[in-house]
Amino acid sequence: MTLLLLLQATQGPCNTPKPGMLDFINKAKWDAWKSLGSISQDQARQQYCDLIGSMLKAEEGSSARAAAQPAGVGAAYQTLLVSTEENITTITMNRPAKKNAITTEMYKEIIAALEQAAKDDSAITVFTGAGDFYCSGNDLTSFTRIPEAGMEEAAKQGADLLRSYVRAYIDFPKPLVAVVNGPAVGISVTVLGLFDLVYATEQASFHTPFTQLGQSAEGCSSYTFPRIMGPTKANEMLLFNKKLTADEACRLGLVTEVFPDSCFLSEVWRRLRAHARLPRQSLVLSKQLIRSMEKERLYAVNDAEVERLMERWTSDECISAIMSFFQAKAKL
Repeated sequence: MTLLLLLQATQGPCNTPKPGMLDFINKAKWDAWKSLGSISQDQARQQYCDLIGSMLKAEEGSSARAAAQPAGVGAAYQTLLVSTEENITTITMNRPAKKNAITTEMYKEIIAALEQAAKDDSAITVFTGAGDFYCSGNDLTSFTRIPEAGMEEAAKQGADLLRSYVRAYIDFPKPLVAVVNGPAVGISVTVLGLFDLVYATEQASFHTPFTQLGQSAEGCSSYTFPRIMGPTKANEMLLFNKKLTADEACRLGLVTEVFPDSCFLSEVWRRLRAHARLPRQSLVLSKQLIRSMEKERLYAVNDAEVERLMERWTSDECISAIMSFFQAKAKL
């Protein structure tokens, strides 16, 4: 049924010749597609999305419900763990059952957590992920829920949220450190260009499969990546979906340093505690000098990327690519 709805959503009503009577398998498929009648491509897309969404929810099952819940300082957050200790505020993406995929709720909570960290007494702020993944990027099940207001309004709301999200990194006043504890995908990779330090385990990888999903770059990566690694290497990632190992990302300048998995946390946190003992105001003012030279440029890049993505999200090319992604996932 999923394949038939995908055909109806991408090609419209059945438009192929009827197979011969003895071609039993293809005739059965043709009859089933024909039975969908003249329902519109938009209706077929919605039915397809609803079906895939229900399959994915069933797949999550009890594992999603068993995910660790925030406690202590981070009790106000549903998708994050937030704590402050030894002059370090740590923001941990906390959806390990979903590889820390970012939902609308998590976007909003990360913005709030950054605003909180900007005002607290800590010297540095650290980002990391719960479980074996740093972050698998956007939770694409968001694309299976088409609101009553329609795709255009959903794209506008998503664009406004993304703009605010990336701007929260651009404006963050303190040193921001990513502790990449596993694979990183999509926007969790692109915003790394806005961090001050990126420490990674040797098991980490970095992947930005935007064109594969009919989308385009975000997180200011269309500007920061060519500056960091040069235009041709940035093109490999942002245009042609090249996945980098931790060592490759370090050689290209996206990652500050890579550590063996066996001593990753102990070595990284030893360094973080040393960084956090530096004079807080000196760190803030020094970062302000560095960031002030390009802040307006980053704002402009963020706006341009968001505008392009808003168009991409409503395009047939993007919708078809995401449908194909879920079709492939449903077969696994």
